[in-house]
Amino acid sequence: VQLQASGGGLVQAGGSLRLSCAASGSYFIVDGMGWYRQAPGKQRELVASITRGGSTDYADSAKGRFTISRDNAKNTVYLQMSSLKSEDTAVYYCSARIFHASEWRDYWGQGTLVTVSS
Repeated sequence: VQLQASGGGLVQAGGSLRLSCAASGSYFIVDGMGWYRQAPGKQRELVASITRGGSTDYADSAKGRFTISRDNAKNTVYLQMSSLKSEDTAVYYCSARIFHASEWRDYWGQGTLVTVSS
């Protein structure tokens, strides 16, 4: 099982981007999913999370600007980011709680770089 993230890139301040992250493999079940980010010189932080049932939670910095959603049929989570600021520049990682090979554990995507120019 692996997570593949995409959608990062360079955007001007005030612009928008949508990140996607899909889980793939055989015989697995996905529970909670989320997006984290790590800016240069800083610790990785949670941006947003979503349960399998669709309940969401956001970091204060993301509230009102970012929207997390998921498609359970596609095992995919999205992060719609709007009104981007230079401080949103970071590598964004998706994470998912997945049941596979008789155990639950957290999986991580490879990271996708978001650069916001001011």
